Amino acid sequence: MKCSTFLLGIAGFALTACATAPAPPQLGPDGKPLPKVYRIRSGDTARVQFRMLDAINALRQASGAPALELNARLTAAAATHSRDMSVQNRPWHFGSDGSSPIDRVQRAGYTGRLVGEAISETYETELETLGAWMEANNTRTVILDPSARDMGFAWFQESNGKIWWNLVLGSPDESGFTPMNAPS
Repeated sequence: MKCSTFLLGIAGFALTACATAPAPPQLGPDGKPLPKVYRIRSGDTARVQFRMLDAINALRQASGAPALELNARLTAAAATHSRDMSVQNRPWHFGSDGSSPIDRVQRAGYTGRLVGEAISETYETELETLGAWMEANNTRTVILDPSARDMGFAWFQESNGKIWWNLVLGSPDESGFTPMNAPS
């Protein structure tokens, strides 16, 4: 019995040694690994949204800014624009109907002040996208704006894996809607 167990162990070890090593990542012309498709399933929505919220709140806490809360109306505006960017096949802040971010959050019923919007067309995860946004001054300023209290976050993923991310930040304002950067 001991001999057969020993032989099985040796055979298993030998087979493990024969296993092929994982293929090295494929590199692009820039020498960096080519992106892998990040698939988001329909049941992953809350997980992805709260992972982004937690990551942004950690960055905001480190900068002394107050935490954000997910806002359903801002998320609806972000979802609409994510799909629209895919239809237009370009990441930009204006809708195919000419709408601005202010127009979209108003249409979604948000009555606060729009702080800003960050958009992206990528195959990267939400946290990789956040990292890229934090490297750019304009989007980092929006994400860390201390007046922001509400966050909308959504995406649209095409069948080829490309993701159109949209992050919208707002500030509740009991006196009604005021556009960002409006004079006081």
